Amino acid sequence: MNQPCPFLPSCGRPLSWRDLAEFREDGGAELYLLCLEYGQQLWLDGLPARALLAVDRALYCDVAATAEVLQAYPLPYAAIRWLVSQPSDAFTGNARVHYQHLADRVRGERADIKKWRAWAAWALVRQACPELPNDPKHRVQEPTHAEICAGLAAHGIAGENAVWQACLSE
Repeated sequence: MNQPCPFLPSCGRPLSWRDLAEFREDGGAELYLLCLEYGQQLWLDGLPARALLAVDRALYCDVAATAEVLQAYPLPYAAIRWLVSQPSDAFTGNARVHYQHLADRVRGERADIKKWRAWAAWALVRQACPELPNDPKHRVQEPTHAEICAGLAAHGIAGENAVWQACLSE
């Protein structure tokens, strides 16, 4: 059994993807917290790749900067960095490539903020796991930290840049 992620809450009851489906239409604070709790459960169940996907879903929720949940559980940049930094044979794929592809391919509603949040997560993974290669077949202009800051400032919520930069400097 994995040790709990210190940046994710536990809810005290078993969750499944069906619990998340209840909030399909409302991607706000309730779904955000539930995704973080589900990510913790998946992590503890030894499913790190699925845990990361649950945390990604939380990252993409439309949560107001003033939402109470963000006081206890800020945007999950620290959780992402922590999860990918843990030794695990169960991780499948490459988290750097995962975020590289997400950032370049996100479409639809709120695409700009989702793109910059994916690039922010990508930068954290690059720093935490420098041994992970990029996808050489995926031609994309990788942004600088300054460009990610500008993207988060333009499209993110108040204080998001500070949360991300604090995780970057750990």
